[in-house]
Amino acid sequence: MSATYKITVNKTLTVEASENDANSFDALALGNAKYHILKDNLPYHAEIVEADFNAKKYTVRINNTDYAVDIANPLDQLIKEMGFAVGATKQVNSIKAPMPGLILEINVEVGQEVKENDPILILGAMKMENSFLSPRDGVIKSIAVSKDQAVDKGQLLIEFE
Repeated sequence: MSATYKITVNKTLTVEASENDANSFDALALGNAKYHILKDNLPYHAEIVEADFNAKKYTVRINNTDYAVDIANPLDQLIKEMGFAVGATKQVNSIKAPMPGLILEINVEVGQEVKENDPILILGAMKMENSFLSPRDGVIKSIAVSKDQAVDKGQLLIEFE
């Protein structure tokens, strides 16, 4: 039994195709992501122009027309049916202390725009310095602590807009 893939073209046309469907036409690799395809006795010239393998998104040029192609395998389809979005933007709106400790450094200000993985603050706990990086792109809404302040586990440290 072959897996069934959901293929969306230009975000308008969605088709389901199996591995057997892919084997039903002749394709000859011409090198460098270019192919000559024969399907139902009709020739097609295909080229993969852009490829994001991890996101399963491709731009394919067929007979000089570009198509945006998204491919969802059975696992991707199951995740979507369960209500989870693959590759969705993180919606972390606050950072809380994972353990009791002391605020050693605050690297941001209210209203500051931050990018994902920018350093936010340093929490000293159990003789270690724990650096907190921004979990997402955003703007700092509020800073609930100050430098040299002791914090409890679960205490609000930073909020994002």
